[in-house]
Amino acid sequence: MRSEQIKKVVKKRYGEIAKTGMSCCSSDTESCSRTIYSEEDLKSVPAEAANVALGCGNPVALASLKKGETVLDLGSGGGIDAFLAAKKVGSEGKVIGVDMTEEMISKAKATADKHGYENVEFRLGEIEKLPVEDNSVDVIISNCVINLSPDKRQVFREAYRVLKPSGRLMVSDIVLEGELPEETRKSLDAWAGCVAGALRKDDYLKTIKEAGFEKVRIVSASSFEVALSEKLQGKITSIKVEAFKAD
Repeated sequence: MRSEQIKKVVKKRYGEIAKTGMSCCSSDTESCSRTIYSEEDLKSVPAEAANVALGCGNPVALASLKKGETVLDLGSGGGIDAFLAAKKVGSEGKVIGVDMTEEMISKAKATADKHGYENVEFRLGEIEKLPVEDNSVDVIISNCVINLSPDKRQVFREAYRVLKPSGRLMVSDIVLEGELPEETRKSLDAWAGCVAGALRKDDYLKTIKEAGFEKVRIVSASSFEVALSEKLQGKITSIKVEAFKAD
């Protein structure tokens, strides 16, 4: 029951964000997006997507995408990372965004149609049960979404399933450097706010490895400032993780 409660709260929160344009990492969406993305990136995507920038990093900037690759964005939201990836892979490539929030999918699809993105597709679905074929994706990206899932092991198992042999994973996410206060861990609002569902850093990396991934490493890390409580300061880190599926 707890897992279903979490999903319900998260869907409600992000459905509201899709309508209002508010960001989960800051009350000032523009400030949040400018912290994560370069000015060039923000100018290269539709404003509708840039205004719903909900991440904690820029996985596209680190994924070294190539022309012709197929990219899957887990928890694609308003589509900013999918649209950035679309420019990297070109017309011969493809980007698939998956999100469980109907409002986000509708918003992203409308933006893609309005601006003529023919190599981007958005699918409604859960990242624990991806609507994607086995061994069909070259690269998986995700931006501050996996921490929202109550079953992260299943997320990474699904990611491994859909990746082609030698495919790669590049995710930005939130992890813990210490224990959360009990009241925070139990808070559904804190789950939806990208905090309560976060794993300890070592456990996060272990979970990726247990799904079968190799060469798992943290590419970069930085402190993630939150306004929930002074008790959380210094305990939450934004990391960018790279991993590979076996040949």
